[in-house]
Amino acid sequence: MAIHNTITIQTKGQKLYEFTEKIVALINKSNTNNGLCNLFVQHTSCSLIIQENADPSAKRDLENWMNRQVPENDPLYTHTFEGADDMPAHIKSILTATNLSIPIIEGRLALGTWQGVYLTH
Repeated sequence: MAIHNTITIQTKGQKLYEFTEKIVALINKSNTNNGLCNLFVQHTSCSLIIQENADPSAKRDLENWMNRQVPENDPLYTHTFEGADDMPAHIKSILTATNLSIPIIEGRLALGTWQGVYLTH
């Protein structure tokens, strides 16, 4: 049996937005015991990652590293109409992933102890 849900995440600027709890809530609501959680983002300037969620400094370091690799206002960018953060977000989305699959085992999202699911923007 397939269950479909939509999650909306409001973003403001380039950073990582954790939404693990939203997924867990949907799994709990669905009463799915074993299965596969398939996530797909329907946007061209963001992506999905699984990353550490225990220590806030890990998130901050990842954001800083990604922003250094793909900075805003690079003179190479010609796609600037939607703002200085848009083209870097497009580039980050091709370097990461727009979809993830995570097992559901015994009613729980099978993430590691310190893993969370993030939207990157």
